[in-house]
Amino acid sequence: MGMYGSKPQKQAQVLMLGLDGSGKTTLLYKLKYNESVVTVPTVGFNVETLETDRSSPGLTVWDVGGQRKMRPHWKHHYMDTAGLVFVVDSWDQKRLDEARKVLHRVLRYESLRGVPLVILANKQDLHGALSPEALCLKLDLRRVCEGRAWFIQPCSAISGMGLEEGFRRIVYLLKTPLKQTQEDIKVKMRSKGLSITAMKQVLLCRR
Repeated sequence: MGMYGSKPQKQAQVLMLGLDGSGKTTLLYKLKYNESVVTVPTVGFNVETLETDRSSPGLTVWDVGGQRKMRPHWKHHYMDTAGLVFVVDSWDQKRLDEARKVLHRVLRYESLRGVPLVILANKQDLHGALSPEALCLKLDLRRVCEGRAWFIQPCSAISGMGLEEGFRRIVYLLKTPLKQTQEDIKVKMRSKGLSITAMKQVLLCRR
């Protein structure tokens, strides 16, 4: 069963990357089957289809292993990628610099230019996990994602919190021009009565 339960008319390929241990496979199967599964480090890749509503593309999600020896092979999946999901362990601050370097290296590839990006800030259920706003700064997202539609979503692969929202966001970004995504955020912020200063902060970190 997918996110919405109705069969899609077409499929969009989404590439899910991240460091080893970030929780990619666990969150994929939590989202797909609503089950917490015991996983081992992915050697190669897993592929799952997520259903959406009929007006949106379905998602074929490629979960590719994140170990150092696997990362040189990531580029073989870039060419047909419509959307990119990068999973970050929000709790393991010792590896954030490594995650930043890896993400920036991925986004420099010409074949991924302009491809929408969702950062899943995983392990938010753990005490001491960084907030999405803090991760935005640590990963230097505003600079590296310039000219690209992107969003950062807090989530937990264990509880399932934020997973559907994250993948709904990638569907939205696939369907919506960059300027419109920015306008939608502004409208949402106004409806919540946020100040201009707060609105600017959100736009900087959830562009």
